[in-house]
Amino acid sequence: MTAVVRGRVTQDQAVAFFDTSFGLLPRTLTAQEAVITGPALSRWGTASDGFTDLEVGFPVDRRITPDGEVVPSDLPAGRIARVVHEGGFDSLDVTWDRLRSWIVEQGLTPADDRWEIYLTEPDPRMNPADLRTELNWTVN
Repeated sequence: MTAVVRGRVTQDQAVAFFDTSFGLLPRTLTAQEAVITGPALSRWGTASDGFTDLEVGFPVDRRITPDGEVVPSDLPAGRIARVVHEGGFDSLDVTWDRLRSWIVEQGLTPADDRWEIYLTEPDPRMNPADLRTELNWTVN
């Protein structure tokens, strides 16, 4: 189970969407006594016309009740290809491309669901090389 904020954003709007979402989530989670059970995550959906469907949030110990922009969700079940990206967010696309190539090389088909789990919490004072992000992609 996850508690997320959903949106449809352009690439240029993504950082602001993350910031806004992480500002909204704590109030709802505290009010509903939901406990965060893991690191922050984002789930990337279908892209079209320059926009991408995006969910930003946390795994939680219970299904929350929708509260404004904060809604319950779930990560997909099934077969998943996974890799850990080491380094800054600006090079995530390279690792996503590498994961996609690996999936195809295995004779599998990348499905629509993919998500990132932020294993290290970003901090403006940290070295981006220290960031670790788990990339997950459902496969058929």
